[in-house]
Amino acid sequence: MSRDNTPLSMENKRQSVEKYFDMIYRLAFSQTKDREHADDVVQDVFLRFLKTDKCFESDEHIKAWLLRVTLNCSKNVFLSSWHKKIVPLSERADEPVFDTAEKGDVYYAVSELPAKYRVVIHLFYYEDMSIEDISRYLKMNVSTVKSQLSRGRKLLKEKLKGEYDFV
Repeated sequence: MSRDNTPLSMENKRQSVEKYFDMIYRLAFSQTKDREHADDVVQDVFLRFLKTDKCFESDEHIKAWLLRVTLNCSKNVFLSSWHKKIVPLSERADEPVFDTAEKGDVYYAVSELPAKYRVVIHLFYYEDMSIEDISRYLKMNVSTVKSQLSRGRKLLKEKLKGEYDFV
């Protein structure tokens, strides 16, 4: 990547978009709980990435930047005055399909968690990130990530009424 204080080439940016697209989409969807909103967030994130002339030190720096921007854009969806004024025309069947009922139960329980727990649980379990990586990407103390994971697991266990083991 670009360690010499020069911005990434458009080809390097394109490769990064391809590399991180699925991860960013999953995170946006887990935060917005809606495909159209997730699509909008992903588009906004990658447009910002393609337009930035920021110098990235490594792939990890790009990944951290994309994660942070995704979380910020996801929050902005719900803060916009447009979103506050809309009324859904109907309930749509945008629900994901799961190969087992248990996966669906866990998914819906995670989606009902407060955002701060949902983010760390998503990154830890769905993106297979270590606690240290989550801490670095979200600019949080390792102990904060650990406590949010622990509290999120406790809430999940309560929601699922002890049917699953999250240890």
